[in-house]
Amino acid sequence: MRKTIIKNMIAVAVLLCFSFCSCQQLEAIKDCYPNTPQGNFEALWNIMDTHYCFFELKQRDYGVDWDEVHDRYKTLIDDKMSDLSLFEVLSNMLGELKDGHVNLYGKYDVGRNWTWKTDYPSNLSPEIRERYLGDDYNIAASGCFYTILSDNIGYLVIESFSGSIPDSKLDAILNWFSICNGMIIDIRGNGGGILTEAEKVASRFTEEKILCGYVKYKKGPGRNDFSKPEPVFVKPAKDRLRWQKPVAVLVNRECFSSANDFAVKMKALPGTALFGDRTGGGGGLPFSSELPNGWSVRFSSAPMFDADMNDIEGGIDPDYSVSLSENDRAKGIDSLIETARKWINDMILNP
Repeated sequence: MRKTIIKNMIAVAVLLCFSFCSCQQLEAIKDCYPNTPQGNFEALWNIMDTHYCFFELKQRDYGVDWDEVHDRYKTLIDDKMSDLSLFEVLSNMLGELKDGHVNLYGKYDVGRNWTWKTDYPSNLSPEIRERYLGDDYNIAASGCFYTILSDNIGYLVIESFSGSIPDSKLDAILNWFSICNGMIIDIRGNGGGILTEAEKVASRFTEEKILCGYVKYKKGPGRNDFSKPEPVFVKPAKDRLRWQKPVAVLVNRECFSSANDFAVKMKALPGTALFGDRTGGGGGLPFSSELPNGWSVRFSSAPMFDADMNDIEGGIDPDYSVSLSENDRAKGIDSLIETARKWINDMILNP
């Protein structure tokens, strides 16, 4: 026990050190440049150059050369340009990374690139999902609804991890579903939120500590200056109700950030399977900084991986690839829910 406590204290100290050093470095970059279009451009490029964590991955997947990006966008900067024009140029430069965790926050807008979800079908019909929930569904928290389907399968919708789902509510859900043969957790359209909320829910579906992935932290200004991979585990919720029957998790391209992380954790657990489309990704812990003009920038600073050390920035594949077919949609049927129901019922008949 004492060794475990000491090890955890060392890990926390290391993380705090990384964060403190990063803050100092970011402030130094900000203070090095004047509050001019050119100064803000150079500050932003250098903040990303020294702290962003996915340059190697983005070059591999999209051919992004960050030095070439600098030279190309520098020609678009003019010290007489308006704030609006500067914001557009800087946002477009960040958009080259195709990272949903990379945002520029200005006076009028938020610079973003959402191609990770807009370039793909959603495989979700809110109207059809409401049909499965019915009129009498229970509300556990904001964006968290549940009911029991006709074949005695629990159906839980978690639209976001942005708000808190209290432990008492999770206990109530699992208690309500105690008569069920299995559970479907529908996180389609869940854009993420608070990582610890996703971890809290995942902890209700394991009886033992299970390795689910790794994380690395930026420890220097070089583009590949990272710490050694630190293991990440799903740990059973202590002194709380936990689920031990089959679980089907429904995912689509809109599952991003902590929802993506939730999918990674659930996929690592026994008796659990993912159904739908590849998730949207967002496998880098976000960090923020500020430009000389007061605009803020958010970016991915710590890459996360699954248990096999595969990066999860671009999303993860489901165990069962299922699309919402047009034929089913026209009949008011959700192809993913029906496939998950069949899988659970087969699991019960053939354990």
